[in-house]
Amino acid sequence: MKGKVPAGNIKLKRAYEAPAPDDGMRILVDRLWPRGLSKQRAAIDQWMKDISPSTELRKWFGHDPSRWDEFRRRFAKEVHQHPELLEQLRSLARKGPITLVYSARDEAHNDAVELRHLILGRG
Repeated sequence: MKGKVPAGNIKLKRAYEAPAPDDGMRILVDRLWPRGLSKQRAAIDQWMKDISPSTELRKWFGHDPSRWDEFRRRFAKEVHQHPELLEQLRSLARKGPITLVYSARDEAHNDAVELRHLILGRG
């Protein structure tokens, strides 16, 4: 199914925030499970490790905001190597709300932020 993904259907939430009924499908988009978080408390419906940044890219970025623009470029290149996963996320978001769950403290500079842009076709 093709078509535009409604921007309001893609939410972002830290893994340590409580799940909410309006989250829709909760998708963990980190390569590593969030530290100290039980599977029950996380309430993750799907874990998409393969669309998260590679270990090398994650370590290089180190959540340094000065590397954000380059991180976005490199991450987009990695994501586009998995078009089937990107299309799976788009398809889910066309059907209803999804929440991209991440564990980073920085809510403005993390892989879920960029992944949302890519799902919406803005990256």
